[in-house]
Amino acid sequence: MTADKKELPIAVFDSGVGGISVLRELVRVMPGEDFYFRGDSVHAPYGTRPAEEILQLTKENIARMAGSGFKGIVIACNTATSAAITPLRQIYTDIPVVGIEPAIKPAVERCPGGKILVMATPMTVGGEKFLRLVHRFEDEGIIIPLACPGLMEFVEAGTLSGPKLEAYLEELLCPYREEGIDAVVLGCTHYPFVRRQVASVMGEGVLIVDGSEGTAREMRRRLLGAGLLRDRAQGGTVRFEDSLPEKETLCRFLLEAQL
Repeated sequence: MTADKKELPIAVFDSGVGGISVLRELVRVMPGEDFYFRGDSVHAPYGTRPAEEILQLTKENIARMAGSGFKGIVIACNTATSAAITPLRQIYTDIPVVGIEPAIKPAVERCPGGKILVMATPMTVGGEKFLRLVHRFEDEGIIIPLACPGLMEFVEAGTLSGPKLEAYLEELLCPYREEGIDAVVLGCTHYPFVRRQVASVMGEGVLIVDGSEGTAREMRRRLLGAGLLRDRAQGGTVRFEDSLPEKETLCRFLLEAQL
């Protein structure tokens, strides 16, 4: 690999701003890398669209990013990962392409035989890929899917706290609080931004997990294997872009927010 390719940024794509939760973890795991984040808020949420349209939108956004060059692609969206990860790997064969999925595996590994509540968008919960994922681990724990209509929209609006969000989460999670839940999986990249609020409603002793760390470490592993990982300990930059330019301020706020 050429030195020039090693210096290229890592592309991070999401249908909105939720993928900033994955970007935060990528920056933490690889502080010396440059990142190019693009959101497609004009078409968000992807979860209400047909799979063929999600694939086309994802391919178009990645192609737009490719004009500036990148050395790896992170699809920081469960819905886009399901629809587009395989075709993208067939297009970009010479660089790592990594997606994300609900973190059921780490949840059952840390709480074997436990009750695992998986919060996700209605589209994710009803999708074939999600059902296959649940089936893979149903012998290792009690997996309870929970569709969360409207929760993503709180984050897209920049509402990360306050009485409306608290009331929403209380109504959503109250029925499960007394069931002895051992872990809650935040199965949408928007949800880590309300992690504290979810933990507060569920109470002490409930593990809260999401897939961001696993995705970040997988990208680091793939870059290292390809000889594309930078040796710098820090000093990387982040470039933001959104199909709704006014969302770019929110993206930077979410990256830097102390949550």
